[in-house]
Amino acid sequence: MRWAPVTSGSSSDGSAQRLVAGFATGSSRPLQGRGGSPGFRFFLYAVVAITLMVLDQRFDWLERAHSVMQAATYPVQLAVSSPVAGWHWVQKSFASRNALEAENQRLRTRLRDLELRSMRYDALSRENAALIGLRSSLPPVAQRWLPADIVNIQLDSLRQRVLIDRGSVNGVTASQAVLDDGGVVGQTIHVGPWSAEVILITDPEHALPVQVERTSYRTIAVGSGDSTSLALPYLPANADIRVGDILVTSGLGGVFPPGYPVARITEVHKDAVQPLAHVRAVPFAHLDTDTEVMLIWFRHDSPAAPLKERNGELLTGDRHIQPLPAPRKSAQSPK
Repeated sequence: MRWAPVTSGSSSDGSAQRLVAGFATGSSRPLQGRGGSPGFRFFLYAVVAITLMVLDQRFDWLERAHSVMQAATYPVQLAVSSPVAGWHWVQKSFASRNALEAENQRLRTRLRDLELRSMRYDALSRENAALIGLRSSLPPVAQRWLPADIVNIQLDSLRQRVLIDRGSVNGVTASQAVLDDGGVVGQTIHVGPWSAEVILITDPEHALPVQVERTSYRTIAVGSGDSTSLALPYLPANADIRVGDILVTSGLGGVFPPGYPVARITEVHKDAVQPLAHVRAVPFAHLDTDTEVMLIWFRHDSPAAPLKERNGELLTGDRHIQPLPAPRKSAQSPK
C-alpha cells in the first residue's frame, strides 16, 4: 500500500482527498503472494488428466461417468423435448385419423359401387337366362318374338292382369299370344302406344280352349281368380281324366297354336249324383313370379298357326285350295 505524499501549504480537505485517492490506487493492484504459480497449476492439471486417462483406459471410468450423467440428465431432456414431441404426436394423430377417415369413406364408396355393380350383373345374368329360356321355348310356328318387362301387376280374385312395356309402336296388337318359358301366360286385350294390358289365363273372365294330351279330349280351361290354379267346369263326370294329365292348347280360338303346354291336372272329384266333374289344374307359367314375358307373332302360312275369326267368320284363308275332282271308277267286267 502506497501513501501519497502530502505537501505543505495544502488545505486539510485537499490532503484528505489525495490520501483517499492514493489508497484506492494502491488497492487495485494484485498482491504478489496471492494464489499458486502458473507452473504448479499446469502440473496439477496434467496429473489430473493423466489420472483420468489411466482410469478410463483400465476401468472405463469415463464411460461409466458418462452413463451416470446421461441417466441423470435424461429426465431433463425428456421434460424439455416432451412438449415438442407431444405436439408432433398430436399433429400426426390428427393427420392419421383424417387419412383413415378419408380411406374409410373411399372404401365405403367403392364397396357400395361394387355392390350395385354386382346387383346389376346378377340382374343381367337373370335376364339373360330368362331370355335364353324364353327363346328356347318358342313354338315352331313362331315367326317373330319380342321380350317385354312386366311393369305393373294386378292379381286378385276378380282381376288377374299385368301391364307390359310394349305397345303399338312395337307392333303389338290386341288378342296377341303372351308366353313365358313355362307355358301360356295370357293374351293382350288393351294396347296403347307404349304399353299393353295382358289378361292372364287365371283371370275369371278368360277362357282358354285346351285338350288333354293323353286322350286329346277337348274342353275349356277357365280362370279361377287364383294365379296358381285353373278350373275345368265343363268336363262330364264320366270323362277320362286323371291327376297328372297334361293340358295343352287345342289351337281353337285363333290366339294360341295347338300343342303348347298350359297346365297339369292336380285335383279330380267325381260325384255320381253330379253331371260334371270338379277338376283343378296348376298352370305351367310362372304367373306370380314372372318379370319378363314374350309376345309371339305366328307364321300365317303354317298349318299349325291359329286362325283368326270374328263373329263366327274366319279372317284369313287359303284361296288356292280348291275342290279336287272325284276319282274315276274303274269299269268292272261282268261275270
